Amino acid sequence: MGKIGLALWSLGHVETVDQLRRKIEAACDIGVKAVQLWCVDRPGRPCPLDPDRRRGDKRLEVKEIIHSYGLEISGLCAQLEGPATPGKGWPGSALGDPRGLRERIEKTKGSLKLAADLECRIVTAHIGEIPRDKSDIAYKTMRESCVEIARFGEDVGAVFCIETGQEPVEVLRIFIEDVNSEALKVNYDPANILRRYGARSVVEGVRTLAPWIAHTHAKDYDPKTGKQTVGEGDVPWSEYISALREIGYDGWHILEDESGKDTINSLKKGKAFLEKMLS
Repeated sequence: MGKIGLALWSLGHVETVDQLRRKIEAACDIGVKAVQLWCVDRPGRPCPLDPDRRRGDKRLEVKEIIHSYGLEISGLCAQLEGPATPGKGWPGSALGDPRGLRERIEKTKGSLKLAADLECRIVTAHIGEIPRDKSDIAYKTMRESCVEIARFGEDVGAVFCIETGQEPVEVLRIFIEDVNSEALKVNYDPANILRRYGARSVVEGVRTLAPWIAHTHAKDYDPKTGKQTVGEGDVPWSEYISALREIGYDGWHILEDESGKDTINSLKKGKAFLEKMLS
């Protein structure tokens, strides 16, 4: 159960393959065994792994670069932003807002094909907060979007993982059951759940979502400092790891720190803490 990796974007944005190599070298220095790669353009920030840019042999090049450092690719992150809505937090609903939706669906499908070609098979993303009410137009739009994406995932042999934290875990479970596809899973982020729903939900959520947890982020949250160093916040790590053991989870724990606060040291301390917890 002790597979520890790194969300490479924790070390900053990458715009070139040379920058990618430098970030991978830093990941090796931290001591992880895998990296999760950001794979889509952001506004004003091109990504060298974007599936519309990284085609053919260029995809093999990425895999060879990662493997040359002795690392695996745990998965990709295809976080897309929907249009901003007043009063709503980031991100705009990537798969629940019809404005520009077709482009985001196709980009997500392209990311799944990229994941299949890189042989990591997993793509994670927030899709927007899923409504409780199935009659809500946003729920229907999200469901239709995820049905199409998941069917494509089934065809290419990849899995789309919805990241936790926006809606209660019970709502996410109902949604996944409603879509009913082996290619729709969960990326479990305990800190995201903690911030909105409390420590108890972090542990209970593992059991609620047990059949679908395919990938996890290892991140913490200290409400006083805003730091995300694993082991130094309010995530109940002992109970959380025990719950993952209970359900038989044997996948990656991907360190993530987007706080911008002493990131390298934070990740090294988080890795050391997590190694003890997983031993």
